[in-house]
Amino acid sequence: MTIYVNAAAPKQGNGSKELPFKHINDAAKIAMPGDTVLVAPGIYREYVNPVHAGTEDARITYKSEVPLGAVITGGEEVKDWKPYVAADGSATTVWVARINNGVFGDYNPYTTVVGGDWYFATDKRHTGSVYLNNRSLYEALTLEECIAGKVYEPSWEPEYSIYKWYAEQEGDETVIYANFQDKNPNEENVEINVRRRCFFPDKTGVSYITVQGFKINKAATTWAPPAAFQDGMIGPHWSKCWIIEDCEISDSKCAGISIGKYYDPENDHYFTNKHVKSPTQMERDAVCRGQYHGWLKENVGSHIIRRNHIYHCEQGGIIGRMGCVFSIIEDNHIHNINNMQELGGAEIAGIKLHAAIDVIFRRNHIHHSTMGIWCDWQAQGTRITQNLLHDNMRPESASSLGGGMMSQDIFVEVGHGPTLIDNNVLLSKASLRIATQGVAMVHNLILGALTAVGGGTDNEVNGKNQPRYTPYHFPHRTEVMGFMSILHGDNRFYNNIFVQKWPVVAVEVKEDMGFRMADNQEVGTAVWDEYPTYDEWISHFEIGQPANMFKLGAYHFDHLPVWSEGNAYFNGAKVWKHEQNYLLDEEAGKIYVNLKEDADGHCCLDTNVYDFLGDFKDGIITSDTLGEAFEPEERYENPDGTDIIFDSDYFGDHRGVAPIPGPFASAEGAKKVLW
Repeated sequence: MTIYVNAAAPKQGNGSKELPFKHINDAAKIAMPGDTVLVAPGIYREYVNPVHAGTEDARITYKSEVPLGAVITGGEEVKDWKPYVAADGSATTVWVARINNGVFGDYNPYTTVVGGDWYFATDKRHTGSVYLNNRSLYEALTLEECIAGKVYEPSWEPEYSIYKWYAEQEGDETVIYANFQDKNPNEENVEINVRRRCFFPDKTGVSYITVQGFKINKAATTWAPPAAFQDGMIGPHWSKCWIIEDCEISDSKCAGISIGKYYDPENDHYFTNKHVKSPTQMERDAVCRGQYHGWLKENVGSHIIRRNHIYHCEQGGIIGRMGCVFSIIEDNHIHNINNMQELGGAEIAGIKLHAAIDVIFRRNHIHHSTMGIWCDWQAQGTRITQNLLHDNMRPESASSLGGGMMSQDIFVEVGHGPTLIDNNVLLSKASLRIATQGVAMVHNLILGALTAVGGGTDNEVNGKNQPRYTPYHFPHRTEVMGFMSILHGDNRFYNNIFVQKWPVVAVEVKEDMGFRMADNQEVGTAVWDEYPTYDEWISHFEIGQPANMFKLGAYHFDHLPVWSEGNAYFNGAKVWKHEQNYLLDEEAGKIYVNLKEDADGHCCLDTNVYDFLGDFKDGIITSDTLGEAFEPEERYENPDGTDIIFDSDYFGDHRGVAPIPGPFASAEGAKKVLW
């Protein structure tokens, strides 16, 4: 059955084509397996709360009749702004509006503060905002700051940061002051956040839902850390097999899409509320409690998020913990995430997932964000392939935000692998922060450093090392197989191109999130020079011979081996001292790699690196080449257990019998449109 919705209908109907509903949520109350909710163009200022689940053979589909024609928004227009006159009688560029608190119901975004576990920024921001022509203004901490309208120095867009808002409570009203500079808000499109979410079931287990072709924006979402309920403008809320496709998702105060954790009252913002357990212990608790509450492949995950345009979300474009397992995230354009730099904490990225078990990230374009992709804890069976990542780094014009995060294209943190990163174009100053083990990099173009090597996993407390014990799982399942600290190593590098694009600065060891990390600036694999080869490592164990358990303890807790072969190093990028088959050109400045964007937003590379590869080639890499990650003893393979043969490139083009390094099958491939 098709259920029709049209905001422009003359009156509320019954969902038929002749008498459509005026609200999507009315259709969501009655939609049953196999139904399609067809939504006419218009603005739908409502919270859609799907009640019924579809089935594997009969999904429930919510579809915008015209692609991006139907807008589901958490915002409301405000038209009755009054000029604000300063106490001394002088004119200002500030206007004031009074909003009766009844419009907010039981959730007022202008009294709700962003914060919780892993939130580090010291300034307290609210979940509400004010939008001028679909751009969020910056929140001022005082009315005086709002009136002054000065540049906010941590902002990545300083020219826009002079637009401010500030709110106070007076009786039963929220009084909003906004500095619109030279704009008259009554002649512009001005909206405020009213609703917390846009499309999100309030109960778990509402599975087999498709959401297609909507604009979804301006929700007053809350901070979504991994051991808490994870809020989002749209999301499946701990269910199975959602498809979110062809949507435009923007202007969430925190998360755009949440494929994350359910609400567990006994472990919700545990550290913030109780303090008595270490913050990493509550993460281990969350994993085990999740098992108790049904975290199984049969119940949760297996979502598809594809072809969406996601931007201007201030925590993350896509956020998730555990509920993200077995999902595919593909062909999305994600950019300008956390650019306002008002929020700071350990959950910020274009995509930030905990326990990305068998998650595939492919063909995404992620740029101008604090981080690109962050796989935190339990990146096992994870594959990051055929993505374009660039400009995920703080601009020189912006000052560092206290409590803000470091920037890089990819961050893999405290996992045991296998984590596969292949056929990507990584163009930011830091390509991979690797505070983890069990990572394979194959056929990538890498302009930035591999950083945090050997660090970022343990705390030092009272002079004692406190390791971060992390779960690993039975292959292609969620059930926990064991816990172990991160030994570092167990990494593989095959057929990559490394180019030192940025000059090397002094190596700095600093604290991020309380963990010590060496901020390496040198591109290449030489940062693993002190790590053993496999033959060196395995020789300590005398396999097949009687062993002394206590003698071997020194090696049980030592670094794991590294493999590296077939890589090309340019402009001073440095090679691992044990690598045998490689191409090294140490002349600095000879190679250039630049990203060019045309007027239509299409991105291409401008590079001469393929002119200098010569006849250098290596063999085809396969799952057999990569072997298995040490701790879970799981192969680098597809989620269905079949082998991977790396005979296709960034575009899916076939590689010959003697492939060249990098993400393209040929030099001609590097000239194609990347996105």
